[in-house]
Amino acid sequence: MRVFDIMTGILAVLVIGAYGRGYMMYTEAKGEECVFYTILCAVGLLLLFRRLISRRYLGMSMRKVDKLSGRAFEKYLRAQFKHLGYRVTLTDFSHDYGADLIVRKHGEKIVVQAKRYEKNVGISAVQEAVGSVAYYDADRAMVVTNSGFTKSARNLARQNDVELWGRYDIQKKFKIRK
Repeated sequence: MRVFDIMTGILAVLVIGAYGRGYMMYTEAKGEECVFYTILCAVGLLLLFRRLISRRYLGMSMRKVDKLSGRAFEKYLRAQFKHLGYRVTLTDFSHDYGADLIVRKHGEKIVVQAKRYEKNVGISAVQEAVGSVAYYDADRAMVVTNSGFTKSARNLARQNDVELWGRYDIQKKFKIRK
């Protein structure tokens, strides 16, 4: 059993324990303690659901990734980057100034433009990523897609040191099954 599964199991047991203890306090008319265990149970459930959703994203095939919405693709990338050891922040859905995620590792701050496309990603995605570097005071930029890139996008990325992760890159780096 993987550590991830063990941690999920421990969290589930703690939630059930908090629920049971809270119910006992309720039946004994100990209101303050009951409220504490109710809050503890709610927080535990929230963490458990977030963990299960992340686990679902980590096990997705490329066919399922291709069917995600734009925002769901960003959340998918958040789970994958966290799994690779990055600290990840999702930006606002609108007015994101060209970056969908901000990832940090080893003191480096990277802005990520996420594009879940059916066709190749064009030059505008690279332009957005380049612009977001200064806005977020990042060290560098990336564009990540489930597709490929046009020739002009690759050329602009090369000139501006923007890292491009296409379909085959994410399959390899995230160990996605086909």
